[in-house]
Amino acid sequence: MNALLESPAPATHTPPVQQPREKILLVDDEPAIRQMLTRLLSAEGYNVLPATNGAEALEFAGKAHFDLVLLDLNMPGMDGWDTFEQLTEKKPLLPVIVITARPNQRFTALAAGIGALMEKPLDIQKLFATIRGLLDEPEDVRIARLAGRPSEFHYVPPTPTESGGDANPWRKL
Repeated sequence: MNALLESPAPATHTPPVQQPREKILLVDDEPAIRQMLTRLLSAEGYNVLPATNGAEALEFAGKAHFDLVLLDLNMPGMDGWDTFEQLTEKKPLLPVIVITARPNQRFTALAAGIGALMEKPLDIQKLFATIRGLLDEPEDVRIARLAGRPSEFHYVPPTPTESGGDANPWRKL
């Protein structure tokens, strides 16, 4: 009884190919907002690079490709509008979401060709939906918006604050 025992061939394990994650440049001078949005967006699968001000954002944008920018308007030094102008001067089709507590920015944002304007306090689910919408937006829609032709503009007014606090503190920022 001389049987040859064959061991099964070792299984080759090929790791799944991961899709490249979209890169978001987050520009806000408030550390708590940067940290919270970075954490939330990363949990949604985005690769987030936070910048503390406009100058740092321009430096990062000069060194790396970003798929979208989240941009606060109220920042010391170079404000959000100046940062937007310089970012889009070199990359005019870069989708930008302006996030602000500054009132009455809707028409300025429309005239500038901004992809979306969201007023604080933010509804995080609406932020995620707006990001996805702009990332999925065809290039010709962005070109139309920049040219001042009729196109979709995402405007999300501030989420009304509820008396007695919010049962879900992660919903708003």
